[in-house]
Amino acid sequence: MFDHRSFFFRRVPGRKFMVRTLTIVLVIILITVVHLHSNSSELIDKLVSYNVGSYFRDNEDHQSVNISQNNNTTKLYDDDSGKGNDILLTLVRNSDLDNMLETIKQFEERFNSLFHYDWYFMNNEDFTEDFKKKTTELISGRTKFIKIPHEFWSYPDSIDQEKAEQTRVEAKKNNLNYGDSESYRFMCRFNSGFFYKLEELRNIDYYWRIEPSVRFKCDIPYDVFQYMRRHKKIYGFNMALQENTRTIPSLWDTTTEFFKQNPDFIAPKNNYDFTTDDNGKSYNLCHFWSNFEIAHLDFYRSAAYNSYFDYLEGKGGFFYERWGDAPIHTLAVSYMLRADQIHFVGNTGYYHEPNQDCPRDILVRNYLHCDCNVKKDFTWHKYSCVNKFFEVNKFPKPDSYDSLEKNYPDLFESIDQKQKNN
Repeated sequence: MFDHRSFFFRRVPGRKFMVRTLTIVLVIILITVVHLHSNSSELIDKLVSYNVGSYFRDNEDHQSVNISQNNNTTKLYDDDSGKGNDILLTLVRNSDLDNMLETIKQFEERFNSLFHYDWYFMNNEDFTEDFKKKTTELISGRTKFIKIPHEFWSYPDSIDQEKAEQTRVEAKKNNLNYGDSESYRFMCRFNSGFFYKLEELRNIDYYWRIEPSVRFKCDIPYDVFQYMRRHKKIYGFNMALQENTRTIPSLWDTTTEFFKQNPDFIAPKNNYDFTTDDNGKSYNLCHFWSNFEIAHLDFYRSAAYNSYFDYLEGKGGFFYERWGDAPIHTLAVSYMLRADQIHFVGNTGYYHEPNQDCPRDILVRNYLHCDCNVKKDFTWHKYSCVNKFFEVNKFPKPDSYDSLEKNYPDLFESIDQKQKNN
């Protein structure tokens, strides 16, 4: 499949350049002619289809993930490049409109104005017409507004609601953040086991989760979705930190029990050592912050993940404790995926109160037009878990211009090209 970005960024001799250019011109002409034909949608799909499944299939010798290809949902974008059915995804309330608009403006400027991905919004209530109109006006892709079914945002039948209420009362007395919130627990349960079951997401491949009030303070000049496809990545993160142990007192033991009963779900060369400092005796509380999350939905659709979620659901920890979706996603990913299927999406200038990602290398900051204070960077701070991810897996850190050039050529080329265009 032709990759327009890598083609133009790659340095090639003059003759090869001419051949490649003529080839691309012919492909574009062919697609244009086919597109004009009224009955040619099937042929267009074949011309621009992007085979996701082949990237993963050869490497999946355990039962945790089965990534399949969506043959019927590939779209032809305005720039005539073939992209998979990937979206931006936000869970948001109508009352968050102003904060959402600010986030959209910045994300469009920093990333989506280049790539025009569709943006889906989810809400447990009906979206107002004002919300739909104002968000749609700012987004360069299409928008979709989804009302979450009641059964996805409520108690399962197995929960003793009086016991759950008492848990919230005690949590409030103990000043646990969101401890007294019923809706927060509904949200964590939804994000853990139901968002990927929405009918509107049935044909979606990758999603990028974005929340209202977050900021992206650096340009993101490469197509992150396509990077993950080419490099066989299934899960992407930016921030990693420690969870409040009072919210998940039994989650580690429950997870350990599950995987002892289901060893076939454990991937070889996984990310398990990221989650424990004492060879599995306890959870070190490190987790990927799920407010910035990019993942292939087939991971969550897998039998392995759903078995894990059902096991957690049966324990009642969303309501009898305050289990969050971030540690649950992290533990699932760390057990069920190989470590090299997890991608750190760095150098974005991502900000979610109170934490900031800001590139440490001044060259990277300058080339990406970063508007962040490097002294406030949390990514490589001693209390961040990002360092641990790279250290336990022996991955080179993408924390400097030189490291990017040596170890991550695709990412380096996007930054290098950005600098040349400045």
